[in-house]
Amino acid sequence: MKSIRIHQHGDFDVLLIDEIQKPVPLDTQVLVQIKAAALNHLDLFVRQGIPGVPLPIIMGSDGAGIITEIGSNVKNLKIGDEVIIVPFKSCGTCNSCKSEQEQLCNNYQVRGEHLNGCQAEYISVDEKYLLPKPKSLSFAEAAAFPLAYMTAYHMLTSKVQLKSNQTILIWGASSGIGSGAIQIAKNLQVNVITTIGSEDKRKYAKNLGTDFVINYMEENVAAKVKEFTEGNGVDVVFEHPGKSTFHTSMRVLKTGGKIVTCGATTGPIVNLDLRHLFIKHQQIIGSTMGNRNDLIELIELIKNDKIKPIVGQIFPFHKIQNAHKMLEEGKQLGKIVIDFT
Repeated sequence: MKSIRIHQHGDFDVLLIDEIQKPVPLDTQVLVQIKAAALNHLDLFVRQGIPGVPLPIIMGSDGAGIITEIGSNVKNLKIGDEVIIVPFKSCGTCNSCKSEQEQLCNNYQVRGEHLNGCQAEYISVDEKYLLPKPKSLSFAEAAAFPLAYMTAYHMLTSKVQLKSNQTILIWGASSGIGSGAIQIAKNLQVNVITTIGSEDKRKYAKNLGTDFVINYMEENVAAKVKEFTEGNGVDVVFEHPGKSTFHTSMRVLKTGGKIVTCGATTGPIVNLDLRHLFIKHQQIIGSTMGNRNDLIELIELIKNDKIKPIVGQIFPFHKIQNAHKMLEEGKQLGKIVIDFT
């Protein structure tokens, strides 16, 4: 079968289309023919070089496809089922896993980072790491939401417990995680402020339901947030850029407010004046990924037309270098998806 792999870290040219042996499912596994897989910023970090990545590795955390083989001990799935790949694995036996908080498991593994991912024509997956694909979604849409939307959902519902009528600043409306966070927040009846980097993205942000859009390339974000909130600031900041935005995130956060962060795409090191934090009773909360229940709840929201995965661009798998380039340049609106059909 064909797979997208890297054998070393580096620029776009380390992304290779490798011919490798098609996997054989174990007794508790099924073989999924991948129809679509999606890119995340994690793909860029893995390609560029994260310590501990086992090489060579099949790229990609997100995928959707059709079951073509089943193991002898598989109980609840059959050949022909259309499924979504859960983008992680955990040990299943620790207290965190038993309490359905897999994201806290010490052996939590992300596909495409700690183990082979979804960007291949076939993948063998344990039955418990598959979920039914909603009939309303195409394979591209089904591949577009798991990691990013699960991360956003966990941040907003579990970590900060976002409530109706609160106000949130969500950085990066056109990113996959930003697109998901906006929809999730609006479903919770929250006032949403978001940012864009160019005017051609304003309509996209408004169509997601955003109440107030700020072009950070042309406008002062802190001043605009204060204007929208009548000087009060926001209850929550949804952070993922890191270094380039964190100072502003702290400036616009109201007394008693919370910053929840899951990423550092512009850099991990930030300056923080602790006096502002404790005098204003503010909180900074870290989060990454989520758990199986988050995905199940998201799928119910999708089935009920509350949120919808946004596919911005689809590339054939042999154009994977072009897909990485688009994501790295931030030109996408929604998720970039790789087609394996």
